[in-house]
Amino acid sequence: MEVIHLSYPLQDQLVAEIHPPTVTAIGNFDGVHKGHQAVIGAAKQLANEINAVHAVMSFTPHPRSVLKKQDDFTYLTPLPEKLTQFESLGVERAYIMKFDPSLAQLSKEDFVRSVLIPLGFKGITVGFNFTFGIKASGKPSDLAQLGEGYYTTRVVNPVQNNQYTFSSTQLRLSLAEGKMDHASQILGRNYQIAGRVVQGDQRGRLMGFPTANIALQEPYLIPRYGVYIVKVHGPFKAGYRYGIMNIGLRPTFNDPIPREQLEVHLFEFSGDLYGQELRVQFLHFLRAELKFDSVHALKQQIHSDQKEAMDWLLIHEN
Repeated sequence: MEVIHLSYPLQDQLVAEIHPPTVTAIGNFDGVHKGHQAVIGAAKQLANEINAVHAVMSFTPHPRSVLKKQDDFTYLTPLPEKLTQFESLGVERAYIMKFDPSLAQLSKEDFVRSVLIPLGFKGITVGFNFTFGIKASGKPSDLAQLGEGYYTTRVVNPVQNNQYTFSSTQLRLSLAEGKMDHASQILGRNYQIAGRVVQGDQRGRLMGFPTANIALQEPYLIPRYGVYIVKVHGPFKAGYRYGIMNIGLRPTFNDPIPREQLEVHLFEFSGDLYGQELRVQFLHFLRAELKFDSVHALKQQIHSDQKEAMDWLLIHEN
């Protein structure tokens, strides 16, 4: 997949190089969930119809982090993860547009006139709730009207089940509540994070449950604090291992300065993982974070968590 980074104003030389004809899906696509996949799939279908390149245009950083000045904004799919998901969907070209105040101040007319038309798109697909231009003034109908004669516009209806529409907002809510089954339904895959294994304080090892401490390399959204059944991809013979992951502040230990910890205990594994990158898929939420009266009580609970996880895996992963 070809990745093209853009910023406003566009460079004339760069624009001249971006041919042949292209059909692009446009959106933030944070999560690349089933709703986003439908928009991207519609672009692929239109591209096949007119023999064009299948592309996606997305924005970085997320507009909310710029417009609301949220420096600590967390992502369902940080940019590297988003690009991986695009490629898995068969996208041939990804336009990554820098979102900054100069782009945010464009009127809906100027966004079409100064960005979309110069890029020479022959077709554009968007979701039903797509907005663009200053103060989100542009709607899909404006996109079609302003681009008439330049590109074909297709608007994709919402994707939903009998409870809710598949959206990034609903996905964030599901993760905040630890509802990993809902998250998987929205995504069409398990939610995952990635990071490198770093040195911890060895408390898990001393209790007989060695853990790999994960330091995130990208600003992933962290699910609800608690214990999860996970599938971990890394430098293993089979490519992955199952385990349980604890996310939280470890209140049992009364650390002077509590720090968020992501610790995974891998079943039937021993070895040195320091410095290795692990990708952790969340399969099931076991329980909320708890403070125990003693380390002994915590050890008993971990034994119970491990047994419950094994039983769950026998049913759901075989």
